[in-house]
Amino acid sequence: MAIYIKTREQIEKMKIAGAILARLDDVLKKEIKPGVTTKELDIIAEDYIRSQGAIPSFKGYGGFPASICTSVNDEIVHGIPSKRVLKQGDIISIDMGSYIGGFHGDAARTYAVGEITPEAQKLIDVTKQCFFEGIQYAKKGCYLNEIGTAIQKYAEQNGFSVVREYVGHGIGRKLHEDPSVANYKEQSKGVALKEGMTLAIEPMINMGSHKLKVLKDGWTAVTKDGLYAAHYENTVVITNGEPEILTLLP
Repeated sequence: MAIYIKTREQIEKMKIAGAILARLDDVLKKEIKPGVTTKELDIIAEDYIRSQGAIPSFKGYGGFPASICTSVNDEIVHGIPSKRVLKQGDIISIDMGSYIGGFHGDAARTYAVGEITPEAQKLIDVTKQCFFEGIQYAKKGCYLNEIGTAIQKYAEQNGFSVVREYVGHGIGRKLHEDPSVANYKEQSKGVALKEGMTLAIEPMINMGSHKLKVLKDGWTAVTKDGLYAAHYENTVVITNGEPEILTLLP
């Protein structure tokens, strides 16, 4: 396992990539409404990322055909933008990445499309809070497994389940670096967290069972029971004190 500790200068570059995604979140919030297609959102996102002098991290990554992942309702991750029209009551998870100055940023949010059910809103809120429960342990002196343990505990306390097949990751010059960051409790306590480590922490939480299947497109992961899923992710720097979140606006 090769974990790259970032210098202050490298973290400053990653801040630029992260800030682009934080602002893109604001752009997308205004565009997500009944009647818009996921392909239209992909075009808006790509145009915005490129307008900032960056390139979309996901486009062509492993053959992925779009600039963002758009996962609707029971789609957990890696949904491919298409002519699908969003309708009232849907939820959509958007995973987005930007690459600039030799470094990547990675973030995900789940958005309501118009009015949604209280259950769907609870899922979105709990998934977001799972991230904040986890990053209480994203600090020097803690161990990686403490992050996943906190995420799983909070999700399950709220009646939801945690996806096992997809996890967070280190990030920097490459979109995916060591270490893997599970969103659930593992057997081993994992690596000790050190100042200058940069992680993409991303709870993926299901309303029902944690079981999933991947569709014939080879990308889109959906819940096996057809119930909704949500996703929330930020790029985080381990510091001497509280973690620094690069993909949220101050």
